[in-house]
This record gives sequence, structure tokens and C-alpha cells, in this order.
Amino acid sequence: MSHDSVRITRALLSVSDKTGLVDFARALVGHGVELVSTGGTYRALSEAGLPVREVAELTGFPEMMDGRVKTLHPAVHGGLLAVRDNPEHQAALAAHGIGAIDLLVVNLYPFEETLAKGGAYDDCVENIDVGGPAMIRAAAKNHADVAVVTEAGAYAGLLAELTETGGSLGAATRRRLAQAAFARTAAYDGAIAAWLATQVGEGERSFFSAGGRLAQGLRYGENPHQAAAFYRSAGAVRPGVASARQVQGKELSYNNLNDTDAAYECVAEFDPDRAAAVVIVKHANPCGVAEGASLAEAYERALACDPTSAFGGIVALNRTLDAEAARRIVEIFTEVIIAPDATEEAAAIVRAKKNLRLLLAGGLPDPRAPGETVKSLAGGLLVQARDAMSVDDMPLTVVTKRPPSEREYADLRFAYRVAKHVKSNAIVYAREGATVGIGAGQMSRVDSARIAAWKAGEGAARLGLAESLAKGSVVASDAFFPFADGLLTAAEAGATAVIQPGGSMRDAEVIAAADAAGLAMVFTGHRHFRH
Repeated sequence: MSHDSVRITRALLSVSDKTGLVDFARALVGHGVELVSTGGTYRALSEAGLPVREVAELTGFPEMMDGRVKTLHPAVHGGLLAVRDNPEHQAALAAHGIGAIDLLVVNLYPFEETLAKGGAYDDCVENIDVGGPAMIRAAAKNHADVAVVTEAGAYAGLLAELTETGGSLGAATRRRLAQAAFARTAAYDGAIAAWLATQVGEGERSFFSAGGRLAQGLRYGENPHQAAAFYRSAGAVRPGVASARQVQGKELSYNNLNDTDAAYECVAEFDPDRAAAVVIVKHANPCGVAEGASLAEAYERALACDPTSAFGGIVALNRTLDAEAARRIVEIFTEVIIAPDATEEAAAIVRAKKNLRLLLAGGLPDPRAPGETVKSLAGGLLVQARDAMSVDDMPLTVVTKRPPSEREYADLRFAYRVAKHVKSNAIVYAREGATVGIGAGQMSRVDSARIAAWKAGEGAARLGLAESLAKGSVVASDAFFPFADGLLTAAEAGATAVIQPGGSMRDAEVIAAADAAGLAMVFTGHRHFRH
């Protein structure tokens, strides 16, 4: 039974993050709270002149094994787990001289931080907390009588309530703290389990856990009636929206974060040492992608693919944003710019558009790096390895009578890099290192081919050209053509070469159609479905 109010008379403090610790403890003493502490926390409080007992006084045992064993003792866990209005529990406390603990303040060994810094295996193991989670779980289970705090950010609110009530904490507060405590230990253990999975190379796991720390509360989700928040994964953070520093602009929305992640993952496919690259994304799909000698040139070429869709889009760059590119990007309404870095002059140019968000990620994500993606379903999770396959690693098999030319090969690889990041069914027309038409997310592959061809024609009309921009282009399909109709649509639009995975029952029919149309076609053997 939970009591409406619990008077706080004794607190056990054991923290690795000592932010705000001394001031918080001093305020507890001011409310008449007895302090008990461990190791470095005890030393910090003692040096601050606060009255504090060492936990070894309670247990009768010194800390041992480099601090691995110090709180795993009945004198601690009895004080946390005893039910206050249970006579047998109270008799056990009295018989063994155990004092009740009303408040537990614990934050855990910095396992996630050690992992994020690339710590060695043994360092990571040593930063796995055992006593801390045990105490947290004990206190959280007994939240009817005990309050538990796992983060320094909660100190101010607790002190305010203690002041208002004259030294007590209410049932609602204790229950809220218990929920946060179990969430913390779940995320902590999840990070450890995920790291160990990478160490042992485990595939299917009997249990899967995913967790993270709140990075940002969001006004709403995809729609205003949906609540949402952004959580940063524990451990090493992949460069992107989670690692980025927001230099300026409005608060990022759920859709901004989702679209920016899609844009940055796509632009990372393009080696910055080879060429500048720009990706423009709208509703999680690329609407323009291009390489160039400079970011400004790449942006102009990407924008030309579909300037209508680019309005209000996300712009991702694979190099440091410079002034020339910044001036061009801010000419139309853009929601977010994300880049590894930015020059001072470029940042000043963007600053003139006060609502435009500028994110600096500090690096590019590695498109070949291992990792997992998680999608929620009703009652479960779908977990898969990240699509870390690159077209550069695929053997391109010529299946038509005519092989691609050197220029076609370059464009085929470019188009397939883009197709990997376009929602299925995906068709991408590209020419000379730039997309000229993108068809995304259609139920029929031939419809994606038609939409992409139509966009290429619209692009030509905007430029006053008589021929579609698809004329002389190559076309990429994220999965095989199940029939020849999609391929013939591309040929009619003016494409001269095709890249696709192959593997259809009708491959022979599609190859024959390509030969009849004079197309060069290569199979990759690997598809890029993206749902």
C-alpha cells in the first residue's frame, strides 16, 4: 500500500556524476536528512564539510575488490526493501540493527560514455555497474515507501517539494521516480546487451532491448494530435541528427528529424574526397541528388531535378558548408541544412534566415558500417541489420549484348547509390552525376518509372528544352523489373543503360527487351528495398 506522503529522514547517495551533488546534499541536511554515502561520493561530501556516514559503517564491511563490492549487503537492501507498515519487516530491521532508507540517489557507472569514446573491451566491462542497478531496482520496487533518483536533473524538483511539504515526498512523485528508475536500468542493460551482441557476433537473440536518453521533447509527431519525443541511443552515436549541433533556427520537429536523417544517410554514400555532393529530401525521399566540382554546383544540379518538391525541403551536404553554397541554398525556403561543418562566413549567411535550422554533424556516417534498424509493429519490433551494402562492392554483371560505356558505368553507380535511399518501388534516372527524375513509393514499378520520366520531362520544359532530361540518361531500379514494361518505359523516356538486381523469373524477357531497345544493362545481385 502506497502512503500519500513519506517523510525523508535518511538518504543513501552513490553517484558517478557529481553534478550538483554537494548543493543537493547540503539542502537535504537542511531538511534534517541523515546522509549515507560510498567511495568518491563520500569523499566529495566530506570535503564539503557535510555530515555523512560511510556505507561501510552500516554494513560492517569495507569496500573491496576495487569497489565492486560495497553496497551488495542486507544492511543496504534491507533498508531499501523493508515495507514500513509490515510488522515482520519492521521486526527484521530491529533484530539486525538495520536502518530504513527513505531516499536513494544513484547514477550509474558511465558505461555508455565509455562505449561512445571507443573504450577498450576491458574498460567497458569495468564500467558495467552492478550494485547501482540492484539498489535502484530495490528502491523503485518499494516506491510505496522509498524515493529513488537516478539523474541530477531531478534534484531541483525534489528539493522544491521537500520545501513545500516540510520534508516529505508524495506518492505521485515516488511513483514517477520509480518509473524513471526502471526505464534507466532497462536502457542501461539494453546498451550493455547490444554491445556484447556486437562482440560475440550474435544474430538472432532470444531477447532484444532498445533504449535511449531523452534528447528533445517534441511539440508533436507526424501530426499535431500525436505526442512525440526524440531519444538518443546509448553508446557510440552515428554521425547525423543525433550527434549534430544545432547552430541556429527553430526547434526541430518530428518530421524534420526524420527527413534530415534520410538526407544525411543518402549524402554519406558520396565520397567527399571524390566530389562535392548535395541531397535534397522531401518527405523522407530524395527529390534531387547531384555531385559537382563545388557544393554550389552540386546544389544547382540537385535543385534542377525537382525544384517544386525542393521548396521547404532538407538539404544535406557531404562537405563543409561554404559561403557560395550557403548563398544559393537560402534563396528558396528550406527547412534544414545539415553538413559535417560550416565556415564562419557560411554560418553568417544562413543566420540571416532566423528560422532556418543549421545542423553540424561533425562527420559523415559510414554507409558500410554495421548496425541495426528497428521498426515498431503492433505488439512487437522488427529488427534488421542496416543496409550497409554499397554498389562499389557489388560485381556488376553485363547481361545485354551491349556493355555500358565508361560514362554510363559512372552514372549507373551514381543512380544506384540514390536508389538505395528512395522508398520502394524506386526508379531513378541520372545523367552526368545528377538525378533528372525520381519515382518513389509506388505500388507498381512501372508507375514509378512513369512518374520519374514525367518529372524528367517537366525539368526539360522548365529549361525550355525540346527533349526530356532523361534523354541519354541511365536508370536504376531498387529491385528487379518483374516485367519488361517498366524497362520499356525507361527506354521510351530516353534512358540508354539500366542497373538492377536481377533475379526475376522473367529476367530473360527483360534482357531481350533491353537488347531490342539497344540498352546496356547490368545486374548487381543485390536489391535495395526501403519501406
